[in-house]
Amino acid sequence: MLEVLGLTTAATAVYQAMLDHPGYGVDDIAAHCALTATQVHDHLDELSRLTLVRVSAERPGQMRAVSPEIGLADILANQEAELAARQARLAASRAAVTRMVAERAEHRTTHGERLLGMDAIHSRLERMGHSATTEVLSSQPGNQRAEDLAVSRLADTEALGRGITMRTLYQDATRNQPHVANYAHWLLSQGGEVRTAPTIPQRLVVVDRAQALVPIDPGDNRLGALYVTEPGILTALLDFFEQAWSTAVPLGAARTDDPQSGLTPTERELLRLLGTGLTDDAAGQRLGISSRTVGRHMSSIMERLGASSRFEAGIRAAHNGWL
Repeated sequence: MLEVLGLTTAATAVYQAMLDHPGYGVDDIAAHCALTATQVHDHLDELSRLTLVRVSAERPGQMRAVSPEIGLADILANQEAELAARQARLAASRAAVTRMVAERAEHRTTHGERLLGMDAIHSRLERMGHSATTEVLSSQPGNQRAEDLAVSRLADTEALGRGITMRTLYQDATRNQPHVANYAHWLLSQGGEVRTAPTIPQRLVVVDRAQALVPIDPGDNRLGALYVTEPGILTALLDFFEQAWSTAVPLGAARTDDPQSGLTPTERELLRLLGTGLTDDAAGQRLGISSRTVGRHMSSIMERLGASSRFEAGIRAAHNGWL
């Protein structure tokens, strides 16, 4: 179980042996774990780097195990800090890409084309899918119309049938939208990869890392789109997508409460968004949920915190280290 924290199976066995038998030396641990003394020393080095073992004050030259309550908590804290840093980079990338696409949408060059209306968008998507040779990446925030999914299914079926790799990002909220959830599960059944996150990048489709489609207005993707082939913008969009993909979870995996706070990832993101001054409507749009659902989430958070107002809830959440 500790492999997810960065420990190998053998190092985990050594650590467990030291916890169960504090008086064991290297030879004893080797015999207990069916390892050589050299292997035990290597694993002790691994455990030491993770601060799970320290030099014993009572037995010179020997090591002692740090209790899981301290050692493993430190590892989790480090991983949480790394995740927070990745999320911060993702937020910065989101802002940069949004600005870049908005500027690009103001004019047409040999590396881009403005498409107005859904017919033009569907036509371009069909051509992009037909020309795909290796992969299709897409980010699909918010809800999607059933008729748009019907059009997409034809192109996706053809591409998947040719062995094209497909990776798709949806918001967590779409798990509660039957027609979108059904489509996502269909993609999985056909060999595609699907992940979800509380918030994801603006809507985009990237084919073979050489051509992309993004909405002219992120607030209404049906108004039109910008077809992009310029390498600089494509690189930014790909970085944007990969950062979001690395923090999302597979569709079949259940999101659980944070053991340190009792908050779900959606609740943590909601607190963060409201803390930046967004209204319920604006925060709900970012998360793909209604303002009424935002209110229900906040009522639940306030009840758990024993707070009488949202302001007090924010103060208590920050004090408890939930943000």
